[in-house]
Amino acid sequence: AGAKDRVAIIDRVFAVLRRRAELAHVADDTTPRALALASLVRLDGWTPKAVADALEAGGRYGAARLDTAERAMLARVASLSEMALPEAAAANAPDWLLPELVAEFGDALMAEMAALAGRAPLDLRVNRLKAGPEAALAALAADGIVARPGRLCPDALRVEGRAAIRNARAFRDGLVEIQDEGSQAAAMLVDAQPGHLVVDLCAGAGGKSLALAGMMADRGAIHAFDNDAGRLARLRPRAARAGATCIATHLRAAGAEPEIDALAGRADRVVVDAPCSGAGAWRRRPEEKWRLTPERLDALGVLQDTLLDTAAAMVRPGGRLVYMTCSVLPRENRAVVARFRARRPDFSLMPVAPVWADRLFDAPPQPGREDLVLSPLRTDTDGFYVAILQRSA
Repeated sequence: AGAKDRVAIIDRVFAVLRRRAELAHVADDTTPRALALASLVRLDGWTPKAVADALEAGGRYGAARLDTAERAMLARVASLSEMALPEAAAANAPDWLLPELVAEFGDALMAEMAALAGRAPLDLRVNRLKAGPEAALAALAADGIVARPGRLCPDALRVEGRAAIRNARAFRDGLVEIQDEGSQAAAMLVDAQPGHLVVDLCAGAGGKSLALAGMMADRGAIHAFDNDAGRLARLRPRAARAGATCIATHLRAAGAEPEIDALAGRADRVVVDAPCSGAGAWRRRPEEKWRLTPERLDALGVLQDTLLDTAAAMVRPGGRLVYMTCSVLPRENRAVVARFRARRPDFSLMPVAPVWADRLFDAPPQPGREDLVLSPLRTDTDGFYVAILQRSA
């Protein structure tokens, strides 16, 4: 199959995964072929005859023609266009997760879930170590890439349409990094300053460490930890491309704990971007919605508690622990922070609003709330949670 066909197949698979519950309900069938066929009618507005005609064409890569049962199924799907759906099907979420989603979104549940089932944009972060937004925009334009300033963050750019960013000079030269604007906002709320000692406890491939290095003007020290050597290995060339020299990487494995112990009570900022369900990134990874189980969510909660306890030991008196997830589920967010505060009364929840006002545009999307939940509907970003916990002096 050619490149255009592969793109079409990928787009179809993702479209089905984003709205799988809805399609399974109207098709009364969960097989991949039935879901794909139903998506043509339900999502793209094809008539059943148009689907049948397209499949009649055959061809080397053509799908099989419709059988009698499939024709009847598509006729039923077409007739149900105005039919009210059960709540889980309308929300395109697993039944068992609905109480969690309602706890966060309330009456806005359906609008929020529709936004989480949409296509995600492509956002870039301008690397202040090498360029300002205007220079980055000019470099992108030279390669035919159109972008505009972000809505929340001063260093965010949103690309219009599809673009081969990794082939662009602005990316190769380290002027920009690919990073969702919500992730950028979360990093800005760490409020890292030049000269700070910062720990990124779950650094992964280093997106937030790189953002923090830019905020710190590459002055100070960032200790990036992760338990995956492959992810950490990707950080080193990224840091070199960005011109960030203040980042030291540490593998969290046997023998790595002394490096954490050596930082006890010293860090100005400790960031815990905790492993989570990824519920805030369902636009990008819709398959994770259907892979998640109650048991997995429980196991993640135990891990999140452990990571916060490890992180707390490294925060200096008066320093901050910033807990974040790419989830919108209260069990991974508010509930984890509440348990931590019960264990560690020397940490208080610091309101997000003052830091937001200093670092980002406009006002936080949830006035009066001390912590923060971003979402595609509220902020036109991936879903993120941020809580700033300050240790008493």
